[in-house]
Amino acid sequence: MASTAITAGAEPVFHLEEEHAHAEGGSTMLGFWLYLMSDCLIFAMLFAAFGVLGGNYAAGPAPKDLFDLGLVAVNTTMLLLSSITYGFAMLTMDKGRVGATQGWLAVTMLFGLAFLSIELYEFAHMIHEGATPQRSAFLSSFFTLVGTHGLHVTFGIVWMVTLMVQVARHGLIEANRRRLMCLSMFWHFLDVVWIGVFTFVYLMGTLR
Repeated sequence: MASTAITAGAEPVFHLEEEHAHAEGGSTMLGFWLYLMSDCLIFAMLFAAFGVLGGNYAAGPAPKDLFDLGLVAVNTTMLLLSSITYGFAMLTMDKGRVGATQGWLAVTMLFGLAFLSIELYEFAHMIHEGATPQRSAFLSSFFTLVGTHGLHVTFGIVWMVTLMVQVARHGLIEANRRRLMCLSMFWHFLDVVWIGVFTFVYLMGTLR
């Protein structure tokens, strides 16, 4: 803001008022936390829907007829490893090592792609066996919950590739560090959600 002081016979003198200091990126982090809270509500509703509908098989296949826990365990391992490698990416980012950060992000992306590939294979196999989302309430809620999580992982990978391009162009500037921090929270959040899916949907489902 600028103000003027005018005295008789003198030229106007402009004075700059001191601006209020704001923490750079504070609004970005707050906004992202609010987004994560809204995502928590979405997944909470999907888990609740599966809890209500997950036992309605409509004389169709049950979880123990469809789920391959060995394959799901491998898929879970892929996502957990991707969370660890993203942690290494954040450690190298703190040290200002651009190449190492990019390398760990690439490894994280590969683990994420492996997770998605296994999940798509599982979906394709179930649909080939006639276990489509329209077959029963159980399958509708299953595909909705697991598919929504898969879409989030897909979005995370696209976001990761975008940030890798930005880091390659501009380095580990403050804005890129802040974006990588937001993606870190998002990626670890997906890990926590998947642990819930693995336990509540797959493990408990096969025990019914």
